[in-house]
Parts: sequence; structure tokens; C-alpha cells
Amino acid sequence: MRINRILTHASLALSITLIGLGNAHAELPADPGIGQTTLPFPPEPHRAYIVDVEFDNFVTGRVVVVDPDKKKMLGMVSTGFAAPSTLSRDGKYLYSADLFYSRGTRGTRTDVLTAWNSSTLSPDWEVVIPSKRIQALTQRYSLGTSSDDRFVYVFNFTPSTSVTVVDSKAKVVAGEIAMPGCVLNYPVGKRRFAALCGDGNLQVVTLNDEGKEIARSNTAFFDPNAEKLVERAYAVGDTYYFVSTTGTVRGVDFSGDKPKILPAWELVTDAADKKAGWAPGGWQLITVAPKLNRLYVLMHDAHEPMKWEDPSTVIWAFDLKTHKRVGTLEAPNPIWSLNATNDDKPLLLGTNISGGLEVFDLKSGKHTGTMEGIQKTATQILSHW
Repeated sequence: MRINRILTHASLALSITLIGLGNAHAELPADPGIGQTTLPFPPEPHRAYIVDVEFDNFVTGRVVVVDPDKKKMLGMVSTGFAAPSTLSRDGKYLYSADLFYSRGTRGTRTDVLTAWNSSTLSPDWEVVIPSKRIQALTQRYSLGTSSDDRFVYVFNFTPSTSVTVVDSKAKVVAGEIAMPGCVLNYPVGKRRFAALCGDGNLQVVTLNDEGKEIARSNTAFFDPNAEKLVERAYAVGDTYYFVSTTGTVRGVDFSGDKPKILPAWELVTDAADKKAGWAPGGWQLITVAPKLNRLYVLMHDAHEPMKWEDPSTVIWAFDLKTHKRVGTLEAPNPIWSLNATNDDKPLLLGTNISGGLEVFDLKSGKHTGTMEGIQKTATQILSHW
């Protein structure tokens, strides 16, 4: 019958094809570029890690590793759902607080703190943590490390707030510390972290070498009825800088026994700029280049109270000593998040809303190019200390 003949011929052709593929496969050399790349250690000072929450699917995330000098992608780490990430102080690890469901989008939930090797971009170890960590767009200080890398702090929101303390030496959960009414965790030295509270106070928690709370203090910081302070701060050592949605900069130095509140100052002082409605905006909207002692802020004109998180192409630079505006940078595409590298020839990196990375040389103040198509919904840029 015709059908049988067709099936016989098709089966014979398929068999010959599979034999051919088997022989061809045996002759193909292994691709050395897949899963075998090892990045240098210590990491290059300009190496950057782009935290991408993949907002279009919001099931898994990723961290894209790039060389912004060469405009080259170096690798990628696949993380769990909306996973906050941070780098260890010694440069050895990229940490992510991952969340997985046994059925992908449903089923049994498992949360782990994963320690990714910064050279191989593969996991060296993980610790199962309480299923409480915040599920939101990632930001700085949802995850943090002590200055000696002994402890990793995971911010929880259920909606009650707390911090899980992970002992990276013993690779166990050391404990959970309740932080009612307070958000994030701002690491301070070897055994302390701070949190910003809804009543305008700063709480500082002191730990012992076992990761247990031994002291706590409260310090008045700002008036929440008078201004909206953005919790997404930026740290230089143990000094943290915050900015309000209308442009007031508030700093706090945690290096002493008690927090020292620094004098507040304004980003917008010129009458014409005030009239034009200039104000800060964006997601990770501020960063500091410590070797230049300069603060960089995403700014936009025609400020509207409910649109302060909008991206912008304009970045203002300020001298942190004089508080004077010392320059303006402009990107070819709107930027949502900023980060400056920590070396003496710093770059300013900004994730644009088209999936690219804008790169500026801060010594010359020039835009050196755009890396296209490296991310989808980037919320953070990380660089080594």
C-alpha cells in the first residue's frame, strides 16, 4: 500500500540521518566557550554585575556580568524569583537570595542564599533560609554583608519585617532579628547593621560573633510627615547618603558608637532650576565615586510627585565636600539605575530602559558608549569594593 511504502521510506531516511548525525557528533570538538570560562581573580575593578529581575516573566531572574571597558558580556548567573544580590567584600562571591517553587510558578517554596564563585560564575555553596525574604523589585540593602564577610543579612517582608542572619563561615542560619516598622539592612562594620524606620528613626542592631543581637539603639533621622525620604541609599564606608524625592540630601555616619547625623543640603539651589521643577528620579537614583568624592544623581525637570521614579537622561554631579554641583552628564537613552565603580579611574554605569548599559568615563566626563541588549528589566548594578 502507498501509505506503508511512504512510512518505510521515511523510516529508512530517518535511520540514515540519525547514523549520519551520530558520526558527525563524534567528530565535533567540544566548545571551550560553554560553561568553561574562568574570569580572573581578583576581579577587574570595572567588572559589573547587572541584576535583572526579568519583569516580563517574573519567575526567575539573572545577573549579567560585563566588561564595560571592552563593551563585552562575560557571563551570566541564573537566579531565583526577584532575587536580591550583593558582592562579598573580598571579591570571591556574588550572593543571591533565591526563591524557587517546586512547580515553577506554584508548589512548595524553597528559599536559599547562594554563594556564586565570581570567577567560575557557578555556585560554591548554598544555605536554606526561612521563606520570608522580600518579594519585590530588587534594590540595594535587601541583601548585605558584614565588612569581614562573616555574616550575610537578608531582609524579610511578610509583611512583618525582620533580618535573617546567615553565618558564611559555618554555612548556617545564625538567627532572625525582628525589625518591626523598619526596612532594609544597611551593614555597618563587622557586627552591626542599621534599618530605616517609618517613624523617621534609624535603628542600629549590634551582633556578637554568633550572629545574635546584643544591643539596639534608636536615633531620630528625618520627619516622615514633612518629606519623603528614599530608602535606596548609597554607602561610602560606614557613611550612608539618602535623598528625598524633592532633592534634600541627608547623610549619616555610623562609624562611631552612635550614628552621627550630617548636615542636610539641597541638590537644587538655583532659582531657574527650581522654577523648572528639577528633582531627582529613578530607581537606584544615586551613586558615589569615592575616589573622586562625588555624588551622582539622576535628575529630571517638570517634577511631579507621583512620577519621581521615572527614568531620565540627565545626571548631575556634586562635590561631597562643598555640596556644589560640578557637572552634568547626559545619556543618549533614559536611565533607571546608576552605579559608579570604586577605583581611581571610575566609570559611571547606567541601565537604560531599552535593555542597554550606558557607560561614562568620570575622569573625562564623556559618554564612551552603550552596550545594547544585555538586560530586560535591570534594577541594580553591582561593582567590587
